[in-house]
Amino acid sequence: MGRVSKQAAAAEISAREAEILTLLGEHRSNAEIGAQLFISVRTVETHVSSLLRKLGAPDRRALAALAGEFDRAARTSQALAGLPSPLTPFIGRAEERRALRDAVSAHREVTAVGPGGVGKTRLALAVAADLAGAFTDGVWFVDLVPVTDPTMVGSAVAAALGVGEQQGRSIDDSVVATLAGRRVLLVLDNCEHLSDGVAPFVERLLARCADVSVLTTSRARLMVPFEQVYPVPPLSLDGPGEDDAHSAPGSPDAIALFVDRAAAVGWSVETQHLDQVADVCRKLDGVALAIELAAARLPALGLDGLVAGLSDHLRLLVGGYRADDRHRSVRAMLDWSQALLDGPDLTLLRRISVFVSPFTAAAAAEVAGFDPLEPGHVVEGLARLADQSLLSVVASAGGTRYRALETIRQYGTEQLTGAGELDAAQAQHLRWCVATARELANVAPGTTGTWRAGFDAVADDLRAALSWAVERTDQRDDAYHLALSLAQLTFTRNLVGESQQRFEQAAALTDDASGAATALRQAANVAACRMRGDDAYRLWQAAADVAHGAGDTAGAARDLATATTTYFRKAGTFAQRPPRDEAIALLTQAGELAGDDAAAQAAVALAECTAQGYAFFADQTADSTSAASTMTPLAQRAVELAHRLGDPVAEGAALHALTGAQRSAGDTFAAAATARRRVELLESVPVTPESADELIDALTIATATSIGVGDLQSARRWGRRLRDLPLLAEVGHIATSRLIMADALAGYGNDVIAASTQFLDGWAQAGHPRGQTFGPVAAAVAMIHGLRGDDAARAEWLAVVDQLGVSEADRSGYAPTFDAITLLHRGKAALALERLDIRADEANLWRMGILLHWHVALRAEAAVLAGDPDAGEHLAAARPIVTGNPVASAILDRAAALHDDDRERLLATATAFETAGCPYQRARTLILAGPDDTASVGNDILTNLGLGLAPPHPP
Repeated sequence: MGRVSKQAAAAEISAREAEILTLLGEHRSNAEIGAQLFISVRTVETHVSSLLRKLGAPDRRALAALAGEFDRAARTSQALAGLPSPLTPFIGRAEERRALRDAVSAHREVTAVGPGGVGKTRLALAVAADLAGAFTDGVWFVDLVPVTDPTMVGSAVAAALGVGEQQGRSIDDSVVATLAGRRVLLVLDNCEHLSDGVAPFVERLLARCADVSVLTTSRARLMVPFEQVYPVPPLSLDGPGEDDAHSAPGSPDAIALFVDRAAAVGWSVETQHLDQVADVCRKLDGVALAIELAAARLPALGLDGLVAGLSDHLRLLVGGYRADDRHRSVRAMLDWSQALLDGPDLTLLRRISVFVSPFTAAAAAEVAGFDPLEPGHVVEGLARLADQSLLSVVASAGGTRYRALETIRQYGTEQLTGAGELDAAQAQHLRWCVATARELANVAPGTTGTWRAGFDAVADDLRAALSWAVERTDQRDDAYHLALSLAQLTFTRNLVGESQQRFEQAAALTDDASGAATALRQAANVAACRMRGDDAYRLWQAAADVAHGAGDTAGAARDLATATTTYFRKAGTFAQRPPRDEAIALLTQAGELAGDDAAAQAAVALAECTAQGYAFFADQTADSTSAASTMTPLAQRAVELAHRLGDPVAEGAALHALTGAQRSAGDTFAAAATARRRVELLESVPVTPESADELIDALTIATATSIGVGDLQSARRWGRRLRDLPLLAEVGHIATSRLIMADALAGYGNDVIAASTQFLDGWAQAGHPRGQTFGPVAAAVAMIHGLRGDDAARAEWLAVVDQLGVSEADRSGYAPTFDAITLLHRGKAALALERLDIRADEANLWRMGILLHWHVALRAEAAVLAGDPDAGEHLAAARPIVTGNPVASAILDRAAALHDDDRERLLATATAFETAGCPYQRARTLILAGPDDTASVGNDILTNLGLGLAPPHPP
């Protein structure tokens, strides 16, 4: 089979047939294949017959030999998925193709340079396709033509790869994290206008991604030390090119291209006319784009008319138009092309050059359809321009779109300037962008599956219009509204880094203090969602300055109070945290400015409570009774004030403070109830920059507090909701953290192992940040590996706890519990009791830990199983603590039944565990009640959960 036929066959073979072919390559019998795939032997025989037919193989042995080739072809086809499919054949350039391929194979960054239209893009695509098999994770093409801002190069690459911005990092860093460790070739096309953005992006990418290679096309070098430059010459004009299926035999590449493109428009070039064709190609300097445009005009002009017309225009260009030599022949071709258009089509071609992305006919009518053009002329004019190869037609999910080649678009912009229409056309484009952005912002993304595609199709035009408008004092109002809409749209699109940037930009574009302060507040909220405490803290203060300067003292008070709350509540998200006294000073100023404004008073009350809570948690010698008498009343007042406002987000923030106060006071059940109330309050609130961060935090705390009171079903529900939030889709370690804990304590070993991979990937992509928040997650995974009997994996996850920088004091609230579950599972009750022992000088941090109930219940059971003489005292001491916790109470009831040797009561606890959604403890109960069939049922449950069998406890 040839290379093309292999890939074609790979596309025809079904997934099931691919599995069978792989097993045939391993010389498996039909019976063995059927057993492995759980299908009948007759079904295997049917698939083998189909494979023989599709692959043209004579027998089963030949199929086995083809398995390896098919696998390679399939991998190559998959790698090619990141490249656009050329609509016309690639002609000639055999030597250039080999040379550029060798350069890319030998160097990690190669720049193919040459004049516009010379054919850099097609050559790069051909070479990328040649090398697809060598890059196991794919070859990816990124067209930078629509990008007008150098800082948005990373966003363009992310869009091509399907990468969203990850929590706590920029879009550039998200791309780098995604590509780390992958064997990828990235083709960045049309870099000349973005060299200031491409060069640093590529340098960071190559420095951090050792297996990534980059091929760029540009009119100029990137001018960086790691760059290998390959000059792309014009198509050969003399001497025969290398024959292929699309070339005229023995023709130079330029002539072969002309002949092929002429045939595509129905014009056959006879042998006697090849000298004239050579003359055309020579006058066009072998520039591929000019040759293609010339060939497209053959049906209208004929070869003689084409030669004569080109000659006249070239002389006119050289004689009277000052232009860069690199663009001379392309300009000649475009001058000639526009000379064949009537007046309205010329005007249309100029005006649509303001679009930087493919556009619809309706958009063109709005932008270009002003005097002297009638809007009704635009649709017909677009069709004529497309017929004349001045526009290409692009099919998309949103309908037909038109796209001008970049050289034509640039040429049109120059013509607009010459005609004195540039400002008018760009103003029309800006108005269309403002209206389009407003329309998109008014459509809820969840109501239509096309919202994302609709935004992506116009995003670069919105950005380009905004870049123009910000430089025009007469367009500042439209620029402000466009920046505001773009900020909202990019937030919805999960481009939160850009969203923050656009909100800040909007604030700088308006003279209205109220609008500026509102934009800064939204920017601060987005920064909080991004876990950028420094930015949020700065932006709240900036909003306060604007509000205060405009005389809005109540607004300034709210902003300063929120800055203070951010300082304490988001302490772990600051890169460099200011002194505590600074935040306290902001709170003092907020209190002075609040007056009798209800919202300001609520914000100040929340900040006071948050600051007080931080001080309490920082002081591990603090008494919980003191917390109850100070923090709880403050938090309750904050909740009451926020509730009066009718603002669920403000009330949710106050409930966060109340949850913390109740936990610090040791009222675990009240804290869990408050956390549930907070989630229920926020569930019906639309996801906005203001509510998103609050919802993430609410789900995180609700999951944790539900675990603490043994409500595992709610904990797993909240954990799944947190995992599935779109804002956390790219941040596996944050999204899965609480669900892993809930699943681990319930005993869902298979689910924990699967989620732990996502956690590790997300943590690695985030740069392995240190943070005690994730210590319980790693310890929970270690516990599951301990239950599975995999001590090596358990040690690896305990090492992760160390890498997270978690201190021994910080571990004391959860590590003994997780360790004890593993030790009890292995029948080592005495060691479990020792691990669960509480020293008199142990920090209060443990007493506030969410696993307190689990700890004391397991300690009582360990004492009973170890035969400790104080087991009865442990049982009695634990009872008032765990009452109301269904899992901890069942553990304690099981311990009491074991202590009293009451098998009937022991089996009753199995039902209690089942009701509480804790299958692991149910299985353990059945094993402890053995050794009859009851223990066998328990071991079956453990097997289904993905856990190891527990040794029976001796009578």
